[in-house]
Amino acid sequence: MEQIAKVQSAAFAFCRWGVMIIVWLALIFKMKWLIVLSFLILFFSAILGIKKAPMIVLYSFTIGKLFKSKEEILNVKAMRFAHILGSLLSLACILFLYLGNENIGWILVWVFAIMKTISALGFCPASKLYVCMSNGGCCSFSKNVGKIREKK
Repeated sequence: MEQIAKVQSAAFAFCRWGVMIIVWLALIFKMKWLIVLSFLILFFSAILGIKKAPMIVLYSFTIGKLFKSKEEILNVKAMRFAHILGSLLSLACILFLYLGNENIGWILVWVFAIMKTISALGFCPASKLYVCMSNGGCCSFSKNVGKIREKK
């Protein structure tokens, strides 16, 4: 059964755009601690769930009290999956930046920034990947392959 959560559209946008801006600022100004901040935001979002995610809560208890926006319905499991993947990618960035080759770390941050930008624009590839995997395949080709295997 698909779990859904309702959050203010503006809070969800604040979360998406906020993390994206943090990652781009980290890349532009070479501020490693901002990558750690993005990791913590994504990590706690994965653990706490979308309704209690740090950026959602921050918006809801500040700007969200003054300006109400329409609600957005989100797939809880897909969002958790997306936050887990995001936190793993940011963790890889941190490991390379602090413990490994810093140049590789900044290349990973660049990839991370591109992924966060795609997500902020509403195309969240990790969420879509989860939905595809949970539905048995992402395209008609993979579903047809599955049907062929079932017939054998």
